[in-house]
Amino acid sequence: MAPPIPLLAVRGSDGTSLLSGPPGCQLHPDFHKDSRPSRCVTFSRDGTLFGWCNGQSVTVVKSSDGSIVSTFDLPKTALLEFSPLSSVLVTWQPYSKSQDCPQGEANLQLWQLPSGQLIKALYQKKVDCWCPSWSEDEQIAVRSVNNELHFFENNDFNTIANKLHMQKVSDFALSPGVQPSKVAVYVPGSKGAPSFVRLYQYPVLGGPTAALANKSFFKADRVTMQWNKKASAVLVTASTEVDKTGASYYGEQTLHYLAVNGETSLVQLLKNGPIYDVSWSPNSAEFCVVYGFMPAKATIFNLKCDPVFDFGTGPRNAAYYSPQGNILVLAGFGNLRGQMEVWDVKKYKQVSKPQAPDATHFAWCPNGEHIATATCSPRLRVSNGYKIWHYTGSVLHKCDVASGSELWEVRWQPFPDGSFPERPVKYQAAPSELGSTQAPPTQAYRPPALRHLPATPSSKLHEEEPPQNMRPGVSGEKNLSKTALKNQRKREAKKAAKQEAKPEPEPPSDPAPVSNSQSEPTCGDPEMDKKIKNVKKKLKAIEELKDQQASGKVLQKNQLEKIQKEEQLLKELEELQLGQ
Repeated sequence: MAPPIPLLAVRGSDGTSLLSGPPGCQLHPDFHKDSRPSRCVTFSRDGTLFGWCNGQSVTVVKSSDGSIVSTFDLPKTALLEFSPLSSVLVTWQPYSKSQDCPQGEANLQLWQLPSGQLIKALYQKKVDCWCPSWSEDEQIAVRSVNNELHFFENNDFNTIANKLHMQKVSDFALSPGVQPSKVAVYVPGSKGAPSFVRLYQYPVLGGPTAALANKSFFKADRVTMQWNKKASAVLVTASTEVDKTGASYYGEQTLHYLAVNGETSLVQLLKNGPIYDVSWSPNSAEFCVVYGFMPAKATIFNLKCDPVFDFGTGPRNAAYYSPQGNILVLAGFGNLRGQMEVWDVKKYKQVSKPQAPDATHFAWCPNGEHIATATCSPRLRVSNGYKIWHYTGSVLHKCDVASGSELWEVRWQPFPDGSFPERPVKYQAAPSELGSTQAPPTQAYRPPALRHLPATPSSKLHEEEPPQNMRPGVSGEKNLSKTALKNQRKREAKKAAKQEAKPEPEPPSDPAPVSNSQSEPTCGDPEMDKKIKNVKKKLKAIEELKDQQASGKVLQKNQLEKIQKEEQLLKELEELQLGQ
């Protein structure tokens, strides 16, 4: 049986439409385009239902044939969401008060599908955490109300089945998967006390030993919590609005790991700077982090928070795993040029390197072979449009929005796990009439004053780090600590850079005893030996400065003054050695 073809929902100022995915990339024949601008669109979790609000009503249709399931007279609806089993539709509209209703209307409404009956109307003033979180079997639903968590069972929202009583619960994340459900809770710090995240397993929510894991930390104005697919661990990205050291415009971030077996850890990153993105692999056994000052590093870590593979440095700020987990895309969007690096995660081999300039949206197709990128308003109000790619870099379909119109959103139709089996990774570009957008190799910018000189490592703005496998024993390294490994690599890189920059040695004209390659004889006087060692150290530094000057590097005033002291130091060394 042929696998299904995913749909792509397109929402813009010209209306809402459904597009069949590759290879056809044609409008869905059974869906009648709604020409009125929509405020929001969404698919159900299994992709069988599609809903949207066009400013007059909310409509839910079947994705397969476009037949109407339910229609709701809700013109002010701004957000829509389906429950995991598509039995409940949640609608939200901005909270407002009026003279007739001074306490305000209940703006969060839960509707039963397909009957369309109202289950419950609730108050939800803030758009943050507006939608209840369900377990996959819909046995449990959770809402954050007045800094505490309310638990409901079997979609009975008239009765609160359980509560998590904790002071100032700011955020939470319910685990995916089947029962037993787990919840991660974040409580911000106050009055010198640290912030903390705790993991609980429903329904055991009270008592000092109820928490499965606990991790406390400082420097956290907000957090982002991400469960892995198997619900065995959660990653917590803690962020501050302002970096008090002034090192980063983006504030300061730290990454923490919590497992349901009680293990916690601070993920040690190999480069200073902001954390741009964190992404779990669908296999739940590893995760990728994009971090550090530009050019940013990207590293895969295992569940022990040890680095497994480092992709080196590059212009990137996002990581996207394919739904099957065999391909990873590292991309640089936003204020970067839109370069994408497509990697085969099993072989750690680069597949392609296309470019999607000005892209504001990226999404994997559920089949794990195609990608959608889009330039959407209001992030960018010009050159709006979208492209459908093959991961080998070929553009299969392109749509540019007409001048005066805007594209607001594109969204793939989701499918249940297992709908698309994993296929072998291809390295040859897929055939396409639109061709590929592989980025041509570019040379580093060199100022006019250095263009007449041969290219040297010192003329590069950034030293690019190559990818490297960091599994113990792969590169012949001993089982050293992370800090020891980092220092060892720094020493090796420094040594290699010195050897490259050093010219060929010439036979010495006079025996100036500067070299430290052999052990020097001592006189037995520690003070005298110490003085001789210091003078030799200064002479060695002068030799290195002379080598840099010979290679074309412009030296500073204090460095030139050091070179002028060479004769004086040689004389001093000679006197010290005669006095031994």
